[in-house]
Amino acid sequence: MTRTNENSADEKKEFAIMDLPGVGAATAEKLELAGYNDLMSIAVASPGELVETTGVGESIAKRIIQAARASLEMGFESGDEILKRRENILKIKTGSNNLDELLGGGIETSAITECFGEFGSGKTQIAFALAVMSQKHDPSSVVVFIDTENTFRPERIAQLAKAKGLNPDKVLKNVRVARAYNSDHQMLLVEKISDLINKQKLNVKVVIVDSLTSHFRAEFVGRGTLAERQQKLNRHMHDLLKLADSYNTCVYVTNQVMSRPDVFFGDPTVAIGGHIVAHNSTYRVYLRKGKKGSRVAKLVDSPSLPEKEAAFFVDANGLRDI
Repeated sequence: MTRTNENSADEKKEFAIMDLPGVGAATAEKLELAGYNDLMSIAVASPGELVETTGVGESIAKRIIQAARASLEMGFESGDEILKRRENILKIKTGSNNLDELLGGGIETSAITECFGEFGSGKTQIAFALAVMSQKHDPSSVVVFIDTENTFRPERIAQLAKAKGLNPDKVLKNVRVARAYNSDHQMLLVEKISDLINKQKLNVKVVIVDSLTSHFRAEFVGRGTLAERQQKLNRHMHDLLKLADSYNTCVYVTNQVMSRPDVFFGDPTVAIGGHIVAHNSTYRVYLRKGKKGSRVAKLVDSPSLPEKEAAFFVDANGLRDI
């Protein structure tokens, strides 16, 4: 009985993409180039995605996905198993104890944290601080910075690294920056991050998108394009969430805001992207300017933390408490 179980385990362990029905060498290569490097990535894909990627028929795509799911024995798991797996989740500090406490100890891996607010509210400064502080926690960690608004400044990263006692050159070498010129390019760059992890074997711990909705807002104008924009944005958010969950990566996105003209009482500021971005973000933080140059962060959505506020300053050395 023991021998049989061992042989069975070995067979499951050796099951590869090429063993899936309908997958030959050419199809396997197309899957790998598209970022489907393991059975799990195929098992959670939709038939339409595989059809678009490989050119196979929909019925074959369904068979491939079904076989991948069967080989992984996907199903339910107990709450204590999930709790044990969550022990691997990291809380990356920001430099402000107040902000870290607001977020339950820091910005979490395996999750999407969205910060939205008007210009000058500190969204990008938190991104810079996160890029440096992640390397203070683990010098081997790599940060991917997708820049959509030409906001990345290596001089600021170097300044923050010096303030934290780190080597600015080493910190900057571990930051991979890509400028996205439109929404399609932005989505493609997110898909390519898995190559950095799987092919180049980089320890990508932080992915920053600054800002998330800039290109979508500029390219899809008018109510007639709203459905298409939201559908595309939804797919982009799912790709980011899948990336965070698959590789235990911290995904931090900044978001633009607009003022609602129909709000006469209270704060009329709302984030771009509507319910699509709101539902897909694990943590949502609203940033605004406070008194005497301070910044106020309000946690507006979280799976487990209460809604509250924290105040901090942004200065030459990064984020600091009041």
